[in-house]
Amino acid sequence: MIDIAFFLAFSAILFGIGMFGLISSKRGLVTLMSIELMLNSANINFIAFASYSGNADGMVFVIFTIALAAAEVAVGIALMLNAYKIQKTTEVDKLSTMRW
Repeated sequence: MIDIAFFLAFSAILFGIGMFGLISSKRGLVTLMSIELMLNSANINFIAFASYSGNADGMVFVIFTIALAAAEVAVGIALMLNAYKIQKTTEVDKLSTMRW
């Protein structure tokens, strides 16, 4: 059996990559992908602790997180397509002018 520290380290690395992508990118689709990486790292933690403790509560949280991620992607892609149709760009800095 693989030690839980391996899963926690992998999840931390995955979360770090997602955070770096979220902070450094100005494109909307890369931002959405970075958020997905961060959610997947949380899912890995939930599964690792659920299997380590023998409790299925973490797996239930993963199902809810996957549903949340699917809804986030659907809304995010729709917003990006609409923003591209109006502004002809998906850069987040330029899309902030759509507020007013």
